Amino acid sequence: MKANEDRSARLVSHIMAITIANILASCATSSPVAPVPPPISTAAPISQAKPAQESSPAPRIQVVKASWYGHALAGHKTTSGEPYNPEGLTAASKTLPLGTVVKVSNPENGKSVKVRINDRGPFVRGRSMDLSHHAAKALGIVHKGITRVEVQKLTSPSAVSTDGTASPQPNIEEADNAGDKDKVEH
Repeated sequence: MKANEDRSARLVSHIMAITIANILASCATSSPVAPVPPPISTAAPISQAKPAQESSPAPRIQVVKASWYGHALAGHKTTSGEPYNPEGLTAASKTLPLGTVVKVSNPENGKSVKVRINDRGPFVRGRSMDLSHHAAKALGIVHKGITRVEVQKLTSPSAVSTDGTASPQPNIEEADNAGDKDKVEH
């Protein structure tokens, strides 16, 4: 009988050791983390003389993971100091300067929208942009929550105008050369 008790005790010890090892192993593993994209430079490029027949390079498009924030934060101050408006065409970016206007496109459906960066974030690893609810709706990504989007910088904020006074933050209408009041492209 003593031998059976010893055998049972060893079996229980082995099962406990295996269970603890599995728990520790599952805690130690993590999913791969997407690298944070490099910041978009706001410095003017060094100009070099180019032959007249060369065309200018295509605008730089960055593919990033974006999410959106909705009505729960309505009225809270953004980093720029303005209240968050879920029905505005704005976004938060970790790297783009405040006031920058970008074109955000959903490569899955071809929809795009122009938004102005007015906040910092998102503060979640692997994501680079938080869109307003209206911008996410225009892109058709509200139901997904998080998706990959293409971001193309259209305008940069200028700190000082030519007369030395502070210039206002650019708005979406300034970036929209066609004057489209809807500001959403399909």
